[in-house]
Amino acid sequence: MSSTEKMSSTEMMRSADIASRILYEDNHLIVINKLPSEIVQGDKTGDQPLGELVKDYIKQKYHKPGKVFLGVTHRLDRPVSGAVIFARTSKALTRLNGMLKDRQIDKKYWAVVQSRPPSDNGRLIQFLKKNEIQNKSYVVAEGTPGAKRAELTYRLIGESDRYCLLEVLLMTGRHHQIRAQLASISCPIKGDLKYGFDRPNKDGSIHLHARSVQLVHPVKQEEIEIVAPLPASDPLWQFFDRSA
Repeated sequence: MSSTEKMSSTEMMRSADIASRILYEDNHLIVINKLPSEIVQGDKTGDQPLGELVKDYIKQKYHKPGKVFLGVTHRLDRPVSGAVIFARTSKALTRLNGMLKDRQIDKKYWAVVQSRPPSDNGRLIQFLKKNEIQNKSYVVAEGTPGAKRAELTYRLIGESDRYCLLEVLLMTGRHHQIRAQLASISCPIKGDLKYGFDRPNKDGSIHLHARSVQLVHPVKQEEIEIVAPLPASDPLWQFFDRSA
């Protein structure tokens, strides 16, 4: 290996970090446990996105020459942690996109909220409209121009002396859907200033975690369920991990 081909210490550290956060990997899919500080795709910040880090990992692990194919199937907001699915082949990407459209992928989220919801189990069917300037979604009346139907279910699965833990199942995938809909029932997510929580988390995260994904593998046709461990350095997440 020439000097130009050798991995720098930084690249080796990044590759090892990605390897430690892989939840599932085969020839068609790779699922990563996203950190709350990461962006999934490039944005105006210019920060290196998770997708590029995963490409570098694949290139280095499998000694792939040239560009590495990696398809983004869905996104998580920057302050959110948890499972993100990437497609390693165009066939898998096309099929995953179809499965998402047809609601054939179950995505469960855990959310730590400020107050107890109106009921321990509930279904929210509302209409959301995105304000592009504010990068925020609002619950609006049905029929509002530009509004999109948003549906989720939630159930109470844990409590501490100050917070409640909700498990949320998405039926639709709207901009900031969980954040906006939970805030609409007076349950803003811990740390989420944009949707009504009273103070930020020190690390800029919010307590929303993509806990699991369940799907039929787009190529192998086998049912798989992937669970993303909760952030290990966060005492509140770890409290709920032990008690939920």
